[in-house]
Amino acid sequence: MKNYLKIIQIDEYSITPKYLQISNSILRGIEDGKIEKDDILPSINDLSIAFEVSRNTVERAYNGLRKLGVINSIAGKGYFIATTQFNQPVKILLLFNKLSSHKKIIYDAFAETLGSNAAIDFYIYNNNFNFFKKLLTDNIDHYSKLVIIPHFIENDENAVKVINDLPKDKLILMDKLLDGITGNFGAVYENFEKDIYDALEQLLEKLSKYHTLKIIFPENSYYSKDILTGFQKFCTQYAFEYGVIHHLKNESLLPGTVYINLMEDDLVELIEKLISNKLKVGEEIGVISYNETPLKKIILSGITTISTNFKMMGEKTAEMILNNTKEHLAIPFAVTVRSSL
Repeated sequence: MKNYLKIIQIDEYSITPKYLQISNSILRGIEDGKIEKDDILPSINDLSIAFEVSRNTVERAYNGLRKLGVINSIAGKGYFIATTQFNQPVKILLLFNKLSSHKKIIYDAFAETLGSNAAIDFYIYNNNFNFFKKLLTDNIDHYSKLVIIPHFIENDENAVKVINDLPKDKLILMDKLLDGITGNFGAVYENFEKDIYDALEQLLEKLSKYHTLKIIFPENSYYSKDILTGFQKFCTQYAFEYGVIHHLKNESLLPGTVYINLMEDDLVELIEKLISNKLKVGEEIGVISYNETPLKKIILSGITTISTNFKMMGEKTAEMILNNTKEHLAIPFAVTVRSSL
């Protein structure tokens, strides 16, 4: 029996479910000629013990390969490679800067749209440039597509250099279109400046009962500064007083002000301050929150949100891979009006 401990790889740093890492490793082993037709695979129990994973994890991996027609089983003999001739799934390296509720929406839509047509290895680099660079440097030759959400707290210029060195036929940028990336590559992104300007313009009638708009934009944030450009342009165009604050710690909440938050932690702190100051939301103080989540339908009798269609972002990125196209597609922004304005 072949040494599957060397062929099958489980990376604890990867967000890719372990059952997919097992099945993807076997597919790579076939592609590299390390696994051949009629080879016997380890039993579910043996593989479970060897890699310290549950039997259910191994069973899910084998069931997925069975659906592809790659493996089969015979009672009393176990699992074996039924064929090495099959439609090779597109191998994708997927890099997210962090995991959040809206990033999960992107991933779920992306993976569902691709289905069995792709083998996805999914990593979170936590806005860390060095880890980001290592993931790409170590893995670039193993994948046919590199899908990247490029958000960094610092080292933007170095990130541009790293990304520019990637083969552009493999590259798709998601969520953010970094300045300075050259060549013919795919992108499915948010137009941050235009999105917030257009969203606030849609809310103009609701905003007219307030005199000041303030956006809570944390220091050392990975959020695009284009958001501030669009915000300031809107306030200037429609004669609102405005301010950019980095935190709420020393902020006095004054009637006639609308607060726009980007981070969920800031929203929690804002709500606590509103409650403690007994201010009427939607009358004395307005609240607008980035990124729609189910809880925002309920909190404070409903919080007005401005949000990218994250499901569409995941779907369109997957479609770009399936169709092997290289367009630049801006995903539309959605405004959901609730009683917080």
